[in-house]
Amino acid sequence: MVVTGGAGFIGSHTVRLLASRGLGVVALDVAAEPRLPFPPGVRLVIADVAVWGSLWQHLRPLRGNLTGIIHLAAVVSIEEARQNPLRALRVNVEGTLNVLEAARRLDVETVVYASSAAVYGEPRYLPVDEAHPRSPANFYGDTKLMGEMLVERYAADYGIRTVSLRYFNVYGPGMRGGPYAGVIHAFIESLLRRKPPTIYGDGEQTRDFVYVEDVAEANYLALVASNTRGTINIGTGVETSINKLYKMICRIVGYCPEPRRAPPRPGDVRRSVASIEKARHVLGWSPRVSLPEGLRLTVEWYRSIRV
Repeated sequence: MVVTGGAGFIGSHTVRLLASRGLGVVALDVAAEPRLPFPPGVRLVIADVAVWGSLWQHLRPLRGNLTGIIHLAAVVSIEEARQNPLRALRVNVEGTLNVLEAARRLDVETVVYASSAAVYGEPRYLPVDEAHPRSPANFYGDTKLMGEMLVERYAADYGIRTVSLRYFNVYGPGMRGGPYAGVIHAFIESLLRRKPPTIYGDGEQTRDFVYVEDVAEANYLALVASNTRGTINIGTGVETSINKLYKMICRIVGYCPEPRRAPPRPGDVRRSVASIEKARHVLGWSPRVSLPEGLRLTVEWYRSIRV
């Protein structure tokens, strides 16, 4: 199996899970080190999905031995995509096309595509199910929707079994930091440094936060469920405001300063929560880790790496 973006946040959890289930795994990434250590036997290949020659050079030798690809490599931040649309287009769209074309040429049976709740845009109803219209509110969502369309075309024209998993807000150990970090990382990092974090808007915007190990399990199930095709939401069905999230993390860390307030960010939707009935029905998947427990585990991990 190949996991693109395998050294990243969701990728490293997915690679570890696949290896624990006895699957041979090649992790393909532009990063030289995984976010979390790989178990023995996992091979890390340095390659860029947005560059066809680089990707094909490393996948072509796997001909005859490659049955599935989990495609996670992407620009994953709304703000990063807004600031650097050319890169977002190259990685999220051209990179997805390259992966699909490699799969076609190598007769790969299954491609699991990491899509996003961002394809829905501002919800017209809640919870959002897979039949909800796709109308992205930002460029990141546009690129993920274009990726979905490519996936659907390759499935229809070339018979590849494809599954697009629409992740909601994934969190857990190994999240990326820096200027495009997600809200949970930003809150934890600030509070552990005894600094007030920033909340954009009034904080009453809501999200559906799903723990990364549950997402890795969904990736595995989509890969091995031979009769499953199409799009599937991966969330929890629980709607949580940013203000409530902040208070939860404060209680775990044991420090709760008044947060700084800033204007809403462009492209942010007001409310978001998934319907996960399809995931339960067709994958036999449901989240195992509650938000309080997942936040506790995540804070513990961040504390451990600061020692």
